[in-house]
Amino acid sequence: MRFEAILFDCDGVLVDSEAITNGVLCAMLNEAGWALAPDECMRLFIGKTVRSEAARIQAHTGKPLTDAWMAEFYQRRNVRLEAELQAIDGALDAVAAVHARLAGRIACASGADRYKVEMQLEKVGLAPYFAGRVFSGHEMPATKPAPDVYLAAAAALGVPPQRCLVVEDTVTGVTAGVAAGATVVGLSPSAVGHGSPEALRGAGAVHVMVHLSELPALLG
Repeated sequence: MRFEAILFDCDGVLVDSEAITNGVLCAMLNEAGWALAPDECMRLFIGKTVRSEAARIQAHTGKPLTDAWMAEFYQRRNVRLEAELQAIDGALDAVAAVHARLAGRIACASGADRYKVEMQLEKVGLAPYFAGRVFSGHEMPATKPAPDVYLAAAAALGVPPQRCLVVEDTVTGVTAGVAAGATVVGLSPSAVGHGSPEALRGAGAVHVMVHLSELPALLG
């Protein structure tokens, strides 16, 4: 089918942020008393918000997840992202190509907080392609795996979700895109921090890319 818009996740699809963010989270959880290995932290938290796992964190640390702790997490996370973040390989070329082909009908629909999403897009040079079309799950009634952020992005573009192609790299995100009624393709490079091809297909992705250079050809 031909698609009229593309809705991108941000972390792990456009920017290579998962290892950075999870590294900060793992360090802080260990400081709080949860002896958690980095690979296990990635497995537990990829594609999820920290607050959505508050009960799990409290069970392992014996401490409530406070606003002060979250504020420190955001601050430490942002410092590292601003220093180390890079775009996902091929993201700039792929986004530029589909932006031109679809007359700008693309959006970034992330489960992360708006500051993080906009800061990351700006840092890697993608912000101009998504100006005015950034959507945060933190601002929705429910974040991923609920479909709200994708429904909001599709509505803002004036395109029915059924005519949108969603690009995701986690089971949580694929689930959200499918629930919105969109067609979802997965991105699963060999790098750590992405859902496996099998897991993404199991969640409903109709195709799994290993590199974003494959994306323009999927528009039909």
